[in-house]
Amino acid sequence: MEKLNLICVDDQREVLSAVLQDLEPLSTWLNIEDCESADEALELMDDFDAEGEFVALIISDHVMPGKTGVELLTEVSQDGRFATTKKILLTGQATHQDTITAINLARIESYFEKPWNAEVLRERARTLVTEFIFDKGLDYTDYQGNLDQNVVLARLR
Repeated sequence: MEKLNLICVDDQREVLSAVLQDLEPLSTWLNIEDCESADEALELMDDFDAEGEFVALIISDHVMPGKTGVELLTEVSQDGRFATTKKILLTGQATHQDTITAINLARIESYFEKPWNAEVLRERARTLVTEFIFDKGLDYTDYQGNLDQNVVLARLR
């Protein structure tokens, strides 16, 4: 069974705690990590890669000191090791241009505004991780009961 990681990035601890709480039901089959900066997230991703683990999904805030979330997700998107990693931008302060950049350069799969709907975020994360498993060609059978069954059925056709 492959080790799948989901990384949440936000410089505000209370927001990060809320995201982690909302995603907690996924922790039975995903390793969920939190980072308070883009640089911390990139280091963690390097560590996971060096250990042969997968970063299935990264959820990032946009407005952070140092690198913004869009800059982080763009860097991840351009790193061949993480070409299939799914990306969500979760923010309340992105401009129209930031959003365009996130779509065109960072190739995000989803955009959520704060405050978000916990169930919608959790289900979107489940869908994206399911897509990641199939995109990587991983054996999905160990995760079967946790995956988005619509994606599984569509991919098996």
